[in-house]
Order: sequence, then C-alpha cells, then structure tokens
Amino acid sequence: MTDPAKVRRHAERVRELVASVVRTQIKDPRLGMITITDARITADLRDATIYYTVLGDAAAQSGTAAALDSAKGLLRSTVGKALGLRHSPTLTFIHDDVQDQAKHIDDLLERARTADAEVQRLAAGATYAGDAQPYKLDDDDDEDDDEVANDAPMEDRR
Repeated sequence: MTDPAKVRRHAERVRELVASVVRTQIKDPRLGMITITDARITADLRDATIYYTVLGDAAAQSGTAAALDSAKGLLRSTVGKALGLRHSPTLTFIHDDVQDQAKHIDDLLERARTADAEVQRLAAGATYAGDAQPYKLDDDDDEDDDEVANDAPMEDRR
C-alpha cells in the first residue's frame, strides 16, 4: 500500500510537470490555449490521468487532443525522470468539461430564480379559499370559565 499523501504529492507534481512541458517544450501548432486542471494517479503509481481544458471551439479541442496524444511519449519520459520512480506512469488525457457544467448549473439556477419570482408574484395576489382562520375558536367559553374560577373562594380553587 502506498501512502495517500505521497500519491497526492505525486499527482500534484505530475500536474505541474505536464503543464510546464506543454507550455515550454511542445511546439505543435495544433495545441490550443490549454490549461491543465487536475491530475490523478493510481495508488500503485502506474497510471496517471490528466484533466485539461481548451479555450476554443470543437476544432481547437480535437486538435489539442491530437497534439497531446502525439506528445504523450515526451511527457511520460519527462514525468518519469522527474518523479524518480521505477516505472514511469502511463498518461491518459481527459478533456475536462467543467466550463460546460458550470454554464449548465448557472442556467439551472437562473431558471429556479425565475420560477421562484413567479411563485412570489402569484402568492402576493392570492387570497384564502375560505376564511382566513379555518378553525373555530371558543374564546367566549374560555373567558366564562376563567371568570367562574376567579370568583370561587380559594378553598374551591385548590
């Protein structure tokens, strides 16, 4: 078993290394405006998954995916040398669609706000279907009982 803290440190180091190599050493024209968002590595330190985002349309995203796939060997050797592990981890690149998910969540929140505003608007003009107080209150009977109890002598009240 590998220490989870060690795995997290290695994953963070892999993220930093890949981001640095992509920025400085890879000169592929297909590579778009890329950001390495996260890296995860298995407990046995054999497989690393790198998440990235690309600024641009679908063509830029597919071009960046192809550029990363072609540079996978260089990235793997750089990561392996820097980590000093017996086996260099295999690298898997996954497009992180966090921007699309954030936009979807924002749209859902806006729809919820609109629906809440509509409910508030309808509730402001609403009236009760029956009486405002649907339950019968026996206020007169309670007052009579209290007056009788107060008029009785102290011995009878106990």
